[in-house]
Amino acid sequence: MDPIRKVIVKKKTDINPIWLMRQAGRYLPEFRRIRKKNPNFINLCLNEKLVPKITLQPLKRFDLDAAIIFSDILMTPYALGQNVTFKKNYGPILGDLNFSHINKVDKKTFKKKLKPVYKSMKSLSVKLKGKNKCLIGFAGAPWTTLVYMINRKSPKKNISTNLINDDLLVKKTLKKILYFTKQHIKNQVESGATLIQIFDSWAGLVKNKNLPRLIYNPTQELVRYTKSLKVPIICFPRNIENYKEYTRVVKPDAVNIDYNIDIKKLSKQIDIPIQGGLDPRILLTDKNRVKKETKKILDMFKDHPYIFNLGHGVLPKTKPSMVEYLVKLVKDY
Repeated sequence: MDPIRKVIVKKKTDINPIWLMRQAGRYLPEFRRIRKKNPNFINLCLNEKLVPKITLQPLKRFDLDAAIIFSDILMTPYALGQNVTFKKNYGPILGDLNFSHINKVDKKTFKKKLKPVYKSMKSLSVKLKGKNKCLIGFAGAPWTTLVYMINRKSPKKNISTNLINDDLLVKKTLKKILYFTKQHIKNQVESGATLIQIFDSWAGLVKNKNLPRLIYNPTQELVRYTKSLKVPIICFPRNIENYKEYTRVVKPDAVNIDYNIDIKKLSKQIDIPIQGGLDPRILLTDKNRVKKETKKILDMFKDHPYIFNLGHGVLPKTKPSMVEYLVKLVKDY
């Protein structure tokens, strides 16, 4: 069993595994060269020759304990027939939500549309065999996927409340999202994923009274389903206010935490393994600051099952040498 699953499944506290969200991406010159030749992001995520190569780029540089497939949470809306494009310096733009089209999609059609993703996962599984590395598959949480599908762009703080308050639309869309997200998780696990992470990037937008309906209940259903496939599941409810309540209700195997919370207080509130917490902007500073902040987190969790990660993805301006320094600090702790 690889170090990450030892922490999650066996609750080990004497090891310090590390991987980073967006560890394969814009901060690596070798990725930028590929991206320049492949401007269509969705097509790149469906390129079964390049996806394994991109996924493994950071593992060739750094002693990381996991590979996370190079993909995107918007592959689910894409497979449901919603148009998805990415505009530079703006983010994703989604087409109209067409239910007559979505209703024609069955699990066979969905799987066929994402076949290159699953083939890439199988290829990675073969390449990582015997290397004691975790292979992470992922999906967007039902709420976050819903936000993109209904809002048709990244909401930042400008979510269309009229649409979200449309109970019938929300209920109908969530039902579809849940069904097909389960299929996406199942297909990744069958293709070799040994761990699943659920990204709820817009969890922080939900008011307390709506948490059960929009966050807790649908995510809990995904968690139960993933556990039935016999793989561990990590949830990342970004910017959620009450991690203690979230973990109590949703019951993931581990939880990824933000960087803008009181980690000391949190470490005493949560019983399950914890992942993350370092502000990615720290990697834009200097080695002394990186060392200080990294040690602070590792000290905090020295008696708690913990996986080192960031509170969000690696930023594009991060120098690879700083990532290398961080990985060495964690491994040498």
